[in-house]
Amino acid sequence: MTPIFQGSLRRKLLSVMLLTTLVALVVALGAMIAYDLSAYHRSWTSDVSGQAALIGRTTAPALEFDDVRMAGENLALLRLQPKVRAAAIYGARGQVFATYAAPGVAPDFPPAPGADGVRTEADNVLVFKRIVANGQAGQVLGTVYLRAQYELYDRVLSYAGIAAVVALLAMAVAWLVSNRLQRVITQPILAMGAAAREVVEQRDYSRRVGKTGDDEVGALVDAFNEMMGEIEQRTQALEASNIEKAREVDERRIAQQEVMRLNEELERRVQQRTAQLERSNADLVVASHAADQANRAKSEFLSNMSHELRTPLNAIIGFGQLLARADPRTSTPERNKTFVGHIVEAGHHLLTLINDILNLAQIEAGRLSLSVESVLLADVLAECRTLTESMAAQRNIRLLFSSTDDLLVKADRTRLKQVLLNLVSNAIKYNREMGSVAVDTLRSGPELIRISVQDTGLGMRPDQVEALFQPFNRLGQETGVQEGTGIGLVVTKRLVELMGGTIGVSSTPGSGSVFWIELQAGEPMLVQRAAALAAAAGEAAVAATGPRVTVLCVEDNPASLKLIQEVMATRPSVRLLTAGNGRIGVEMAREHRPDLILMDNNMPVLTGREAQVILRDDPKTAGIPIIAISANAMPGAVAAGLEAGFFRYLTKPIEVGGLIEAVDSALELVAKRKGSAP
Repeated sequence: MTPIFQGSLRRKLLSVMLLTTLVALVVALGAMIAYDLSAYHRSWTSDVSGQAALIGRTTAPALEFDDVRMAGENLALLRLQPKVRAAAIYGARGQVFATYAAPGVAPDFPPAPGADGVRTEADNVLVFKRIVANGQAGQVLGTVYLRAQYELYDRVLSYAGIAAVVALLAMAVAWLVSNRLQRVITQPILAMGAAAREVVEQRDYSRRVGKTGDDEVGALVDAFNEMMGEIEQRTQALEASNIEKAREVDERRIAQQEVMRLNEELERRVQQRTAQLERSNADLVVASHAADQANRAKSEFLSNMSHELRTPLNAIIGFGQLLARADPRTSTPERNKTFVGHIVEAGHHLLTLINDILNLAQIEAGRLSLSVESVLLADVLAECRTLTESMAAQRNIRLLFSSTDDLLVKADRTRLKQVLLNLVSNAIKYNREMGSVAVDTLRSGPELIRISVQDTGLGMRPDQVEALFQPFNRLGQETGVQEGTGIGLVVTKRLVELMGGTIGVSSTPGSGSVFWIELQAGEPMLVQRAAALAAAAGEAAVAATGPRVTVLCVEDNPASLKLIQEVMATRPSVRLLTAGNGRIGVEMAREHRPDLILMDNNMPVLTGREAQVILRDDPKTAGIPIIAISANAMPGAVAAGLEAGFFRYLTKPIEVGGLIEAVDSALELVAKRKGSAP
């Protein structure tokens, strides 16, 4: 108990009343002071921010026209604000443009502007405010900096002194009033206390206290007298119950021992659960750290993708504009062919970026389907070598492909080619000039085939190897090679795993790296059957010649229509009809009965899908093959289009070879139907 509550009842009552008064005063004065200080802080920071905004608006023209004198004159007006100690204008690049310092104030300014906002330091309030052109947040001209006097702490000291004086006066008055009033309560209580002490000293429980009033004190006296009578009766019963209580004590001791045993068991279980919780928390911390790293990588990925997408678009648009503005008198076929080559190369690069993103999205969503079969490794490696020779020649890098000895692997042929192309391309991209890339194949087990790609590049540190297959991590971040999305190796790893294989890497800094994949060995019969099917498909494509045929192209985009017209111009036997929307396409199909229809999906009036339904339900046009041409390249859209009855589903950008192959296959089917008709 604290010293102020020790001693007589009179002293305690007096202390309680004084303490209550003091607490009420402290709360009231504290609330008033806090409210006033808060209002002062809000008002002063709002005023300073308003001054900064006003200076920003008046100085914006000076920044736009690089007028230092005008900016200095605007700042000089702050001399009318004696509480403003210093101010500065920073340019868009963070350099000091103009300054102002009040008389007697040292010209101390931050070397660079801080973030927008208001903050306090000691007895100063600092404001940074961006200056934008014509109120547009997107064009930042510079930053306003203000340092003004902050009198909050002086006001706190002043209020504290006033509060202390008021509290002392109030406590003095409360003490005088309480000292006289407390006697009315304490006198009867003290009389009852004296009687109680006599009862305790003499053990005479028949003693009673005289009642002096009918108030709460009188009720207390009645209760005291009743208590004495009850004590007298219970004292007599106490001795009789001691023997019974001794027996109960023994029983309780036994019960307490059992409780202690149960507590120990409970404590052991709590420790086990605590250990489990700690392990779970540790796992959660690791998962949270991994999620933070993934979020940072994705943010960097969005920034990188903006650059990666704009780079090929710059080549496509730029060289396209040059071709459009070319003067026939000075333009040469070689120059135009070079420009077209740049456009095609940039377009393929852009398509590769988009395909990488779509592949990763499909894999993450579990919607990527593979056709795993026995694949002749020599054919895939030959295609990869053909596709990467020009890239290696540009950097004088030797490509060394070892003999495969007719090895077979279980894989999806297209995805295996994608995996190997990515590994070989990376080996070339991150290699030294005049270096080499070696592709080796060997049996690493009874049923396993290992394909390794070794380069002579700079190699990687262990921490780089550890983060190599994480999404959005790019190999070239520390080597200066910045091309790529940072998801190629992630897609490669997922594709290898989906094909039932594994992928790994070993690297030595300064000596190069070796990437390898292991796949299950294939069965020869499956490869022979696949080769037979491929040969049959090739024969069917070659046989697609015959008499003059009519092809109807329904396309609303002029550029896409022009591309198809140029492609069809390479087939002299094809007569091409065109329609600008689905409704006109349906009418022309009914009128001309073409042998084949090329149908865009997204068109006005009628979509390609709607027009296809109408033509399929019409007996006159139901037998005409329709090839869909759409920019929707998602697997679900392709599958839905084929299920709806399209002969083929081609995606934009159109691959010229694929379009020709699809047209030839459709025309061959039409020719067979006509040949078998009576």
